[in-house]
Amino acid sequence: MDPAFSPDSSPFDKPSTEPISENTILIPVIEEQVRISKRVVETGRVLIAKQVTEHQEHINIPVSHDEVSVERILINRYVDTPPEAMRYEGDTMIISVLEEVVVVEKRLMLVEEIHVTKRQIQTEEMQQITLRKEDVTVTRQPAPGEEQPS
Repeated sequence: MDPAFSPDSSPFDKPSTEPISENTILIPVIEEQVRISKRVVETGRVLIAKQVTEHQEHINIPVSHDEVSVERILINRYVDTPPEAMRYEGDTMIISVLEEVVVVEKRLMLVEEIHVTKRQIQTEEMQQITLRKEDVTVTRQPAPGEEQPS
């Protein structure tokens, strides 16, 4: 057997120093390999438009405020002990006003009471306000050179 074709070696392993005889046929072995690559292809475009619309709306807004009425009530009565400086009767705050009066003896005289009543009044006022709303439209456009689908 030819040493170039021994079962342990191949004629392609290393170059042979022996000349190849005329009876030797070389058969090339070919291997195909695949190379995969990607590329970006534009298939279409999207156009997004946003439009802001405004409209006027009338709404009732509750508005509250306090009204205070002050009423002076004359008492002019002598008292032995002073009443509380301030007390409440329901929604009314009562403030006692004292005066020392010189008499043969000194006594307290309740001159007047001041009644302060607080009421909360709630009314509604018409207000005009502006409300905004956004509308969005999305339109698909074909790629350049591509026909629009029907």
